[in-house]
Amino acid sequence: MTHTYSVTGMTCTGCQAKVQSLLSKVPGVKNVTIDLPKGEASIDMDKHISATQLKEALKDYPKYQLAETNLNHHTEISPTTDEDKKTWLQTYKPILLIFGYIIGITFLAEWVQGDFVWMRWMNHFMAGFFLVFSFFKLLNLKGFAVSYRMYDIVAKRWNGWGYVYAFAELALGLAFLTGFNPILTNTITFVVMTVSIVGVLQSVFNKRKIKCACLGAVFNLPMSTITIIEDLLMIGMSGTMLLTMLQ
Repeated sequence: MTHTYSVTGMTCTGCQAKVQSLLSKVPGVKNVTIDLPKGEASIDMDKHISATQLKEALKDYPKYQLAETNLNHHTEISPTTDEDKKTWLQTYKPILLIFGYIIGITFLAEWVQGDFVWMRWMNHFMAGFFLVFSFFKLLNLKGFAVSYRMYDIVAKRWNGWGYVYAFAELALGLAFLTGFNPILTNTITFVVMTVSIVGVLQSVFNKRKIKCACLGAVFNLPMSTITIIEDLLMIGMSGTMLLTMLQ
């Protein structure tokens, strides 16, 4: 069953992610969808959960006030939002454009060199990937950290990891760009991305409808196989370069 509640006090995507995270931890809650412009939370639950229990989950953040609405008689019908109406291409257009730009620019850089060297191209691609993705995370660092904490296995245990991770991506981007200690850079990349993908796999396989934090809090991208492919690509490239350099 799905119930809809009004939630006041949410002013940004960081607030949205925080409320979603807190309500998702209530026993019996299967999924939480937040409509930030409307100030509403649609909660899919296994059994009836009282509003008092839901309010209790938000008690440590008094600026977020939950109240029942007159929409709750539609308990068996999940609300349809604009996000539900988007096609796959419309949903993932931002990340597809970013990958297209990075691939195009790095291939152009190889063409200018007069030959194509796979190791050099992968190095440039990973530099572009980390620099661009860290940029979007740093636009709203707090919002990213809150969203990331909803699924990452390290961020769940240490709140500060989301903040560190954004700067770690920036540092890795600069390291790949400047050619700083390639073995160390690729080793760190392999380890960090391998740990990161664990939480992604858990969320996708459990079919949790949560926001992917790969582009920070700027775009509302759902967690999906696209996120898995993105992480696997970085793991594969760093692993390939490590093996090549160590031979």
